[in-house]
Amino acid sequence: MIDISPELTTILMMGLILLGVLTGFPLAVPIGGVGVIFGFLLFGTGSIEMISGRVFSLVTNYTLLAVPAFIFMGGMLEHSGIAEKMYDALYLWLGGLRGGLAIITVLIGTIMAACVGVIAASITMLAMVALPAMLTRGYDKGLASGSVVAGGCLGILIPPSIMLVIYGPMAWISVGKLFMAAFFPGFTLSALYCAYIAIRSYLQPQIAPSIPPQERKMPFLKKTILLITSMAPTAILIMAVLGVIFLGIAAPTEASATGAFVATLLAIVYRRFNFNVLKETAIATLKLTSMILLIGSCAFAFVGVFLSAGCGNVVEELILSAPGGRWGAFTSVMLVVFLLGFFIDWIGILFIVVPIISPLAPALGFDPLWFAMMICVNLQMSFMTPPFAPGIFFLRGTVSKELGVTMGDIIRGVIPFIILVIIGLALCVIFPQIILWLPAQMIK
Repeated sequence: MIDISPELTTILMMGLILLGVLTGFPLAVPIGGVGVIFGFLLFGTGSIEMISGRVFSLVTNYTLLAVPAFIFMGGMLEHSGIAEKMYDALYLWLGGLRGGLAIITVLIGTIMAACVGVIAASITMLAMVALPAMLTRGYDKGLASGSVVAGGCLGILIPPSIMLVIYGPMAWISVGKLFMAAFFPGFTLSALYCAYIAIRSYLQPQIAPSIPPQERKMPFLKKTILLITSMAPTAILIMAVLGVIFLGIAAPTEASATGAFVATLLAIVYRRFNFNVLKETAIATLKLTSMILLIGSCAFAFVGVFLSAGCGNVVEELILSAPGGRWGAFTSVMLVVFLLGFFIDWIGILFIVVPIISPLAPALGFDPLWFAMMICVNLQMSFMTPPFAPGIFFLRGTVSKELGVTMGDIIRGVIPFIILVIIGLALCVIFPQIILWLPAQMIK
């Protein structure tokens, strides 16, 4: 065992993780490796029991059972064809507006966010359904790509969100309350996105032309019926999951199982269910769940050593000493989370950062639920900020080469939406009830 100061330990452990990530290693390797090595250096063989105990507590956490169920639900909905039907219905209603197709893309992303919970499925669906429709009608590639990425990324914020399921146990906050707290921030971002598209399309009509009336010609009654029938399955699924949580009937874990079952029924009703769909969805669920638990286990080991070495106190003192009082400290936390999003996956950020900074919320006089949701909204930017930017790469990997969309087009398109997330954060600071009102209405 060696004797080094907590300050030096903090610098070494965080620096080595960043170095490991920048050199291209999978996130779990540097996190787990640094945690185990420093555990032996600082605490000897006694670290084995501490690390194994923390890993065991994570993988046996009952709340995290909701993770594979929500992933399965999202995968089954991806195959059900619901997104295509909603897009066709909204196309008839909003296609005549300048920028109408981009607004529809954000709205579909918002609606599917309440059903899917992971951005990969949302962005893939929008890239296949909405992006070709926009580009073939003369939309600017940047605006079209940005709308797909921003709308799809709402799937990780608006519940049922995998991010919130993971965040709850890390910060000892009810996942049900996190779900309710995320609704209005998610809708606020969606409204900001739509407003931006509408205003820019009005000022620059050539980048988002309206659709000719002859392409949207259909009797009013028929359009209304089509809209209702396309939205009804989604409403049923949302009530099956989020309704029972809000009414206090079931916890998120049980509700996730209900959602997976209802999503499977919808795929059967739409005649999209077969053995291959079930196999693909199950394998995708297994892969993503395994990745989350692997990174989580390694991060839990790292955090256990980090906190036991007194590094948590170093971080806390550093943040609390920031100029500007509690708002200066809060700004420092937001800035750190934002910068980490350039290099580290959101899963790693949650498992590493949340256990360390969560105790700061009451120390700074902030509501822990509000503080948690501000971090989750902040993480929306991590999906759109290169070089990591999973939202950008999901779109780049899905879009057809025939459409001619480049990485530069996508990055140019997402920059305004990153700025809109910052505006959304500012609104939640000015009006905290955007986050806190709905959880207060929950039936306990």
